[in-house]
Amino acid sequence: MSLPSPPGGSDVKVLVFHGAVGEESPTVDAGIEAIEKIGQTGPAAERFSIETSGNAKVFTNEKKLGKYNAVVFLTGAGDVLNAEQEAGLTAYMKAGGGFLGVHDAARTEPYSEWYTGLIGARPTDGSGASTQRATVEVGDRQHPATKSLPLEWKHPDKWLNWAENPSGKVHTVARVRETTYKPGEGANGADHPVSWCRDYDGGRSFYTGMGGTTDSFSEADFRTHLRGALLWTTRISRADCQATIDSNYTAERVTQPNQPGQNDQIGEPHGLVTAKDGRVFYIGRGGKDASSPVITDWNDPDVGKGQGEIHIYDPKTKKVTLAGSLTVFGNKGGGDELVKVEEGLLGIELDPRFEDNGWVYLHYTPHSKLDRDKQMATRQVSRFTLNRTTNKLDLSSEKVLLSWPVQVHSCCHAGGGLAWDSKDNLYIATGDNNSSQFSDGYSGNNPQPNYKGVSFADARRTAGNTNNLNGKILRIHPEQDGTYTLPEGNLFTGKETAEGGGKTRGEIYVMGVRNPSRISIDKATDTLYAGWVGPDAGEPSETWGPAKYDTFAQITKASNRGWPYCMGNKQPYRDRNLPDPTKPLGWYDCDHPKNESPNNDGLVNLPPVTGNNIWYSPQGGGPDYPRDAKGVPSYKQSEATYLMPWLKGGGQAAMDGPVYRYNEDSASTTKWPSYWDGKWFVGDLYDADQPRHAVLIDPKTGGEGSIPTHAESLKKIVPIGENGIRNLMDWKFAPDGSLYVLDYGRGFFTSDAKSSLWHVTYKGGAATPAAADLARRP
Repeated sequence: MSLPSPPGGSDVKVLVFHGAVGEESPTVDAGIEAIEKIGQTGPAAERFSIETSGNAKVFTNEKKLGKYNAVVFLTGAGDVLNAEQEAGLTAYMKAGGGFLGVHDAARTEPYSEWYTGLIGARPTDGSGASTQRATVEVGDRQHPATKSLPLEWKHPDKWLNWAENPSGKVHTVARVRETTYKPGEGANGADHPVSWCRDYDGGRSFYTGMGGTTDSFSEADFRTHLRGALLWTTRISRADCQATIDSNYTAERVTQPNQPGQNDQIGEPHGLVTAKDGRVFYIGRGGKDASSPVITDWNDPDVGKGQGEIHIYDPKTKKVTLAGSLTVFGNKGGGDELVKVEEGLLGIELDPRFEDNGWVYLHYTPHSKLDRDKQMATRQVSRFTLNRTTNKLDLSSEKVLLSWPVQVHSCCHAGGGLAWDSKDNLYIATGDNNSSQFSDGYSGNNPQPNYKGVSFADARRTAGNTNNLNGKILRIHPEQDGTYTLPEGNLFTGKETAEGGGKTRGEIYVMGVRNPSRISIDKATDTLYAGWVGPDAGEPSETWGPAKYDTFAQITKASNRGWPYCMGNKQPYRDRNLPDPTKPLGWYDCDHPKNESPNNDGLVNLPPVTGNNIWYSPQGGGPDYPRDAKGVPSYKQSEATYLMPWLKGGGQAAMDGPVYRYNEDSASTTKWPSYWDGKWFVGDLYDADQPRHAVLIDPKTGGEGSIPTHAESLKKIVPIGENGIRNLMDWKFAPDGSLYVLDYGRGFFTSDAKSSLWHVTYKGGAATPAAADLARRP
């Protein structure tokens, strides 16, 4: 069978087939009228004519069927094609035909395996019986069927549940949000596809589960949806329907296990960055394998001594080079809060002009500056020069840009991430340097525990303190001589002296973060993205406040993100009494927070808290509660609403990822497709029910804390499981558009055989149809 030739000006025809077993659906006339209207309106280059038929014999007339650019099924349930007629439809698709199935077309040909593949999924019995208004999440912002639709589309229809979820086998362009209607038995959950497409058996297939009501076809947005689907299936326009099909991605481990007693391939993974030439620089925090002794005795001068290592993977040679190591304080292993430590080599970035100057920036805790008596250390960001011939770091070239004190008597929260914006400002993520205990896992605001006068359980000393660099995201502008200046627009100028001599630090861009190990900058918008780990409370408390919330935020301006006063969408904690911190006082005011801690040496009146975009607890994603007249949530677990059902918590260790930006000019054959452009990757160290998703945030409201409009699981593309990337520590896109991921390994404070660098590449191919096969050439 041959299809219409593509020369410009050729007539584009669509067959609307409405054959039925028994009584015809009342939606057929409305569907025909809508498709006819679509074909007659819009730009001339997008118009087409239609013919209708309820007679399945049309599929045995090869000459007649071959003149149609696309076939639309407005069919109902039942076996409407005999074997010969189905063979005709099969031949039509093999010849490059286009197919659009609408709603009950998924119930057609119930015994045909080929047709099941064509349509993509089958509905469960009884689903779609009633009309309900629901929210459709439009995830594909490029396909002609969805690119002009709202991010969140309110649409009444009859919603089908799928016997087998087609996600990963088809390219889903839109999902229906089950929390906005009653899906009934057989609900598909947070991932409920409603419209999808795929290149199938030589042709193009698009299906939408919408169109179950007569009124659907008169809705402007639904007609826009159908128009775009027909533009692709008729070969008037091209689209990528391969981008989210799991089999189009390959995840390969590119480092080998270390030699016994060595970290020749990888250290204790803690961050990576990619160079413009494709090389991957990744760091080890300080832990060795289990054969190396860990010194925890403070009387030993070598207490906590470890090696923070910098490795380089070259994809051209597929070889790993150990570029250098720093002697760090940060190898004290696990155990009690007063034994373990999270310091060490924490972050890496390359200078924006690295290709010319070889400058590498490292965020670390040098062992040489440890004060064992006071159990204090120094954290710093230093610049080193890499010898690009030998791939070795010149340790004598160090220039310390910024340093600040940290207590190391008690664990935890060092943070570590580094990132650049387009103005060559360097962002530095620092943890709150505060114990996880002594507050029952709720607000880290216990003022009493201290060591030689330094509090280690009061994050108001650090994250909530305007005069302290811990628990912050700093922003500085490094200068050529190794110093730095302060860019305009930070949270403070460093000159505030209000309230009886209260002080600020001008380096602070964001305050009120707990443990931001990973941050990223979207190069297209200069927007900062960050994720941080929450406290340890396993459930909410009506006395103290929310359970542990791991958090992700899109940050568009200098702000206070809440910790230790508020979390999530401005959910407050409770203040503690003195001299007995086990007794509660009043709830914190997220709009007017005050730092009244005896350990505060900064301002008392703090900037208002900005709500965050994603937060999750062991109970689920985005917990929210009814609030009283003062805005205080009930914190009754039975009253919780989960605003983000696509994720859950548990162990919880948030790992912010990049915003992908597609490079059309790149000749890379492994780059991720443009479908992912503008999507933000969020993940967690753990791979169970926790996030490993690409999300969309409404750009108009994201900076104020709006939740994602859409989230798509990456767990089969960035594979989870014991032999996959089980413990995601960092992930970055390379200049060629492929993704590199660090797997931490299976222990803590060590490197092991599973510690590794992975490479995730794409092989799905170009958009379809080929430009030469378009029905009308531009």
